[in-house]
Amino acid sequence: MKVTILASGSSGNCIHLQSGDTGILIDAGVPKTKIEKRMIEAGINPASDIQAIFITHAHGDHIKGLPLANKWRIPVWASEGEWKNIQAVDDDLRRVMDVGFDMHLFGTFWVRAFPTHHDSYNSLGYVVGWENDGWCSICLDTGKVDAEMLEAMAGSDVYIIESNHEPNMVEASSYPDSVKARVLSDIGHLSNEQTAAALAKLIKGKGERIYLTHLSNNNNMPALAEGTVRRALRQKGFEAGKHYHLEVV
Repeated sequence: MKVTILASGSSGNCIHLQSGDTGILIDAGVPKTKIEKRMIEAGINPASDIQAIFITHAHGDHIKGLPLANKWRIPVWASEGEWKNIQAVDDDLRRVMDVGFDMHLFGTFWVRAFPTHHDSYNSLGYVVGWENDGWCSICLDTGKVDAEMLEAMAGSDVYIIESNHEPNMVEASSYPDSVKARVLSDIGHLSNEQTAAALAKLIKGKGERIYLTHLSNNNNMPALAEGTVRRALRQKGFEAGKHYHLEVV
């Protein structure tokens, strides 16, 4: 499976997954024209390489580019709750994604959703399987990783997970106290340590690919996110490049 991170961070998030003739987007959080431009630059055809769009939640940095769906007539899947805040999709393209371990087939992909913890109606993570029996877990915008989420993601070959902030940087930032409290809460975002702790439970050293995403521009640095995960996995006896592969986006 080919993973292309088209956008990542507080300004917008959009991930393209491709296996055989099937391509899907996870989120569309930058303007439609930027998604199209970045897809073309990556050798992805917007007209043929997106069979479905899956939304994690309805905050602007995840849905800003959804007019793309109307232009190319692409079905959009989101939880019933998140549809309350999505206005930019034509009625005939709206689909409700159920939460649970039931798998939905989309071309060569199998997709299931699991609940995450964010300040939205009911945010989702996704597990995507493809024709060669591999699995990719996508976990964005969640204040914590619980046992149910770990169970849903376990055994994946690819992990795309947020590593949003360093708590000390949030505390020292110029953010209002209310925003600091939100980011650090159980319905906010994952810190580097939280992400590292989750990955330490998930990674088995079988060559998994890890993408650290949704880093805060103000309250994190790529080297901090990467170093925190490397240390946690080294304690498990795993070394980057040998037991797993790590990329900070």
